Amino acid sequence: MNESLQDLLDLLDLERIERDIFRGTSRPSVVPRVFGGQVAAQALVAAGRTVPAERLPHSLHAYFLRPGDPGAPIVYTVDRIRDGRSFTTRRVVAVQHGQPIFHLSASFQAYEEGMEHQEPMPPAPDPLSLPTAAEMLPRHAHRFVDPEVAQRLSDARAAVDLRYADEPPFASVGEPREPKSQVWFRTNGKLADDPLLHVCLVTYVSDMTLLDSVLLAHGRGGWTVGDVVGASLDHAMWFHRPFRADEWLLYDQESPTSQGGRGLARGRIFTEGGQLAVSVIQEGVIRVPRPREGS
Repeated sequence: MNESLQDLLDLLDLERIERDIFRGTSRPSVVPRVFGGQVAAQALVAAGRTVPAERLPHSLHAYFLRPGDPGAPIVYTVDRIRDGRSFTTRRVVAVQHGQPIFHLSASFQAYEEGMEHQEPMPPAPDPLSLPTAAEMLPRHAHRFVDPEVAQRLSDARAAVDLRYADEPPFASVGEPREPKSQVWFRTNGKLADDPLLHVCLVTYVSDMTLLDSVLLAHGRGGWTVGDVVGASLDHAMWFHRPFRADEWLLYDQESPTSQGGRGLARGRIFTEGGQLAVSVIQEGVIRVPRPREGS
């Protein structure tokens, strides 16, 4: 296991300070706020630690309320909403400096047999045929507003091997494309056989690239090139079938609409064997910076 993955696992290993209160820290981010996927994953860890081990998350719904301060601890308070015969519901509020920054509701269920069907997995290239982040990012460093962004992005993603099937938004600025994007990902190392951990790690990764499809529709490169500003507003996930975060997963993403300074994106995560494992929907603020007066 590489050092970056161990750091990420340590980040998700929250400190329990009361029966239903947990404390987490943050890792350096490429932007001056807490990465949204981190706070979502930590909140799910907190909720999961108050639920019987045989019950795993089947859905979560979350709102990003305020930017998180990466230099301060985050306190997660879990509210035990319901413990039913089949389902368990938890609500989590993340607090910094006395104010809520994030709210999550999650539902858990023990495995049971039932009817099954799913959409087919879309075509995608072999993940091993695609460039790694360490190979791809330096090629585009000249496009970034800060030449150090490429290294910061590479460092931030060192725990996860994430590979774009097509050019990312920052590589095709000014060229509107179909609002669809695919990435393959897996952790850079093997993980323990803890199903909750695998779910939380996929929750962490799910926020990395989902709004890319919104940018592609308009030929925008994103915050790295400075032609949009934005942030996640809300995030929803449904976990359908078992998966492992240390094995290749295909994240197929698209954007059906953008309007009013907001963009909507949805994603499907498939196992390499073609099983639909997770569905994701996110809305984010996507704004074009206004020119400064006199410029």
